[in-house]
Order: sequence, then structure tokens, then C-alpha cells
Amino acid sequence: MPAGYEWGWDNGRALIGIFVIYALCWALSSNRKALPWKIILGATVLQFSFALLFFGVPQLLGMGNAGVAGGDNPVIKALVDATRYGTNFVFGYVGDNTLVAQPFTPFTTAEGLVPPSFFFQILPLIIVVAALSAMLWHWGILKWITTAFAAIFRRTMGISGPTSLAVSANVFMGMTEAPLLVRPYLKTMTRTELLTMMTAGFATIAGSVMVVYATMLDGKLANPITQLFVASMMAAPAAVAVAMTLIPESEVTSDNNQQPDFKYASTMDAFSTGATDGLKIVFNIATMLIAALALLYLVNEGFKALPDVAGSALSIERILGWIFAPLMYMVGVPLEEASKSGGLMGVKTVLTEFVAFIQLASVPVEDMDPRTRMITAHAVCGFANFGSIGILIGGLSIMEPERRDDFLKLAWHTLLAGTLATCLSAAVVGALPYQLFSGV
Repeated sequence: MPAGYEWGWDNGRALIGIFVIYALCWALSSNRKALPWKIILGATVLQFSFALLFFGVPQLLGMGNAGVAGGDNPVIKALVDATRYGTNFVFGYVGDNTLVAQPFTPFTTAEGLVPPSFFFQILPLIIVVAALSAMLWHWGILKWITTAFAAIFRRTMGISGPTSLAVSANVFMGMTEAPLLVRPYLKTMTRTELLTMMTAGFATIAGSVMVVYATMLDGKLANPITQLFVASMMAAPAAVAVAMTLIPESEVTSDNNQQPDFKYASTMDAFSTGATDGLKIVFNIATMLIAALALLYLVNEGFKALPDVAGSALSIERILGWIFAPLMYMVGVPLEEASKSGGLMGVKTVLTEFVAFIQLASVPVEDMDPRTRMITAHAVCGFANFGSIGILIGGLSIMEPERRDDFLKLAWHTLLAGTLATCLSAAVVGALPYQLFSGV
């Protein structure tokens, strides 16, 4: 163990948690005699390799990692400043948070700070990143990166060309956009391949919202943009292993090395299409957040009418925390914080990961151990929630209506597999020394 690195029972338990998660998948498998142990081994090696490559190698080279204090990540700062420049022109003082200069008293937090307007200052980041991503795809940069990762997944885990491409694309694109790259193959994909592709969509997050989540956690999580990107990368091979353990392959798969067939007519077409798609996502998220947070409030208000439990009122977060606490404990969260972390995991599953990230970002630095916050961030970094089931099934059914029944039958498998895949990523970072990621 390098000097300054600490490794103890919490790390060891996370390592055991990896075996426990795969044991659970095996117990629920449709064919226990066909355990894909080579794929499981390959996925685990890839996960640890990604973590060491993005965090261990920079430290060996003396580059270190961005600390928690300061909130000065250059990537996030540049994107936030650029977005603020545009929103300030369009929305005026609402866009740059200068409400204090207006003739009315703004809403303030407990610390006396004026919080940013979520709709006008946070969500527009999605429009900017969506436009940039579309242009990077048109220029071939993002396409090259996606196909490179697809080759890695194909060679290390032996999955087919179309499936590996769909899995790798989910690291950068949304769960409904990535399948567009392999749309011609949806008709002939096996049930295992479909589950693998769908699970990858649930176990990762799109690059557009990734930046928003990193912005929320900036100053509370060490190097958040890298953390969330690596979390999404690590979840991709885990999604393959979990899906193929739950439903082992029993049919002939395609070995065609499908190339991306997703094009824009020009740079301007990519820019305008990306920005328009980003706007659709913004309105979808805003609508969902209003409904989800309102529902959360109503349920918690209803719980207040019930007797207190253990000295405090019941809440949906507390109940979900008790349900998910054993899982979070097994991926390395200390026992005393397992319920708090489990509550966020439950909120992510029942509501959305967006609400979970909002709540995680609202937890003061002193109220949660930094290692617990890191593990929790990796665990909730995925689209696996009840609402996403309808979104994914709807999108895939439009692409390939004849397979709608298969998509519906695989829906609950996908939710379970996507949840366990993100927990495997959390277990990997929980098994490694915290100093590897914090740089301290």
C-alpha cells in the first residue's frame, strides 16, 4: 500500500460486496448452470482498470486530483461561465443571479446565500453540452471515442459488435439515443443482447446531465466531473456482466462490427439539432422535477400524521434508507451512514437520479463523510428508476415496434440490473483507498 493510503474493513467489505452482488444475480438467473464467469472477471478487471487509469496514473505522474475545497474545476467553471454568459443575455438578472440588486428580498438559504435559479442557471447547461456533443459527434471525435470503447468491450468480454457499440455509446449519450446507433440490429438481437443494451442505458448517464450533476457537487466532491464520468464508464462493463448473469446467452449472436450510422448534415445542423434536443430535455426534466418533488412533499406531509418512530417523524427518505441500507453497507458505506446513503439510493430509484443528486448536493460537507459521499455519488449515477422504464420502452418501441413485447418483459430485469451495475461501480471505488480519488 503506497504511503498515505489507508485500507481497512470498509474497503474489504466493498470487495466482498462485489461477490455478493454477483451471487444475487446468479441466484436470480434464468439459467444458473451458465454462469458467465469470464465476462464477470473481464468486467471487474475493466472497472478497476478504469479507476486506476483515471485516478492512480495521474497521481503517479505527480498531477494529483482536484480537491474538495474551492469549487474551481476548470471544465465545470468554463461551462458554467459560458452558459451564464448566454443566460444573462436572454434572461437578464435572473440568468446571472443578481437578484440582490433588485428592489425585493430574494429567497436565501440557511447560510444566508442566494441560491441559483435552477431552471434559468443550472438546466441551461444541458442545452450547451448537448450542442457541443452533437458537434463533436459530427466532427468524428465522439464517434471515434465511442467505437474505441466498443472495441475494448468486445475484446475483453466477447460481446457482439452491435451490442458493444450500444453499450459504449451509453457512456456518452442518453438511454434512448444510444440504441439509434444499432437500430438496424434491434430486430435480430437476442433477449440477452437486448437486456445488455437496455441495462447499459439504465446504469449510465448522458453527458449533458453529467455536467449538471458535477456542477451541483462541485465543492463537495473531489473532482466531480471526472468522478461521474468514470462512474459511468465503470458501470458499462458491469451492466454487461449483470445482464448476462441474469439472462445468460443461449442463442446465436451477431458478430458484425456495426459502425455508427448516426449523422448530421453539417456542423450547423449538429449545433441546432443538439441545442433543440437539449431544450426538450430541459423541459422534460423541469416538468419531472416539479411533479416528483411535489409528490415527495405530499407523501412526507402524510407521514407526519403518523406517530414518530425512534424519536422522529417518518419520511419516504427514512423508509427507503432502511430498505437500501444493507446494500449500501455491502458496497463500503460505514454502518452509521448506511441509512442516509440508502435513502438517497431509494430516492433515485423511486423518483429519479436528478432528485437524488439534488439531495446529495444539499447535504452539508460536515454532515456526511467524504468517502460516503463519493460512494453514494457513484451508486446513484444512473438512469435506473421507475420513470425511466416508460421512457426507455417508449423510445425502443418506436424504433422497433415488433419487439415491444420483449422490451416489456425485460423492463423489470433492466431496472434490477441497472441498479446493481451502479452499485458495482460504487463497490469498486469503495474497495480502493479513498486517497486515490481525493488526492489527499
